[in-house]
Amino acid sequence: MRKWQMQAAKARFSEVVKYAQREGPQDVTFHGRSVAVLISRDTYDKLISNDQTLVNFMNKSPLRGAENLVFDRDPSLTREEQI
Repeated sequence: MRKWQMQAAKARFSEVVKYAQREGPQDVTFHGRSVAVLISRDTYDKLISNDQTLVNFMNKSPLRGAENLVFDRDPSLTREEQI
């Protein structure tokens, strides 16, 4: 990932965008610390798109159909009961 100082990223914004499209995420730094990452729209769309429903996700789980699952319960009292 290419690093850009904030001043350079501001001055060469269109170039930063082109690099994000061609090469992937671009790191923007301020006083040596990473403060932002610029990504292409295609990358963003891939990150946020998830057409899978929770039901479909759960049905694909390797634990689907397992009957011997044990979940430990927290025995502490609820907020109202702690009077």
